[in-house]
Amino acid sequence: MNAYRDRFAGRAAVVTGGASGLGKAAAARIVAEGGKVALWDLNADALKAAAEEIGASHVVALDVADADAVAAAAEQTHRLLGGIDILIASAGITGATVPVQDFPLDSWRRVIDINLNGVFYCCRAITPFMLKAGYGRIVNVASVAGKEGNPNASAYSASKAGVIGFTKSLGKELAGKGVIANSLTPATFESPILEQLPQSQVDYMRSKIPMGRLGEVDESAAMVCFMASEECSFTTASTFDTSGGRTTY
Repeated sequence: MNAYRDRFAGRAAVVTGGASGLGKAAAARIVAEGGKVALWDLNADALKAAAEEIGASHVVALDVADADAVAAAAEQTHRLLGGIDILIASAGITGATVPVQDFPLDSWRRVIDINLNGVFYCCRAITPFMLKAGYGRIVNVASVAGKEGNPNASAYSASKAGVIGFTKSLGKELAGKGVIANSLTPATFESPILEQLPQSQVDYMRSKIPMGRLGEVDESAAMVCFMASEECSFTTASTFDTSGGRTTY
């Protein structure tokens, strides 16, 4: 028996990066626990397959780095789902794996555009609906790299540090208004995003985890779903770790 089978009954969620990895896993749990989900992702084919697999109510193929597309998707999703109670912003890319002096400018800009600006655009577009309803849960997926930095991953680390700082600001702005915003800082876990990295970088990140292994996507999805639920009621503008002991603050 699933003790949480009705946890998201009557709730509607937007999940970015929802076609795979953590976004898909969290979305699947929300649907299984009674909620409606709209998946947003750049990969239209993977998006369709994920929606069919988990039973999503709506899909939007878009680039979260496009502010106008995000605003239009928010309006459409709000109308079709009858509201937006939850935002899980998990879309992200790694970018190049090279020292700062060799980092390609186009890769730097793209990482910041998706990982940080994309989170801002989504929160900016969806927060007004939550404020009007007097209820909302925002989960912005950051990374342990945003706290500690990974060598040869300066854009990724900077973007995720930005997500943490942005979420702290947003959570304080929304405090007392029924809308809660927190970020997740996972260590490396098994996910398609690892395909963007050389094996040497994955090995380095694994070596930094005291538990001696990568995380499992369901471990982070469980934390995300707590953060996205009514149970998370007195913690906002904060971070939750799923790091196997890596983070030191």
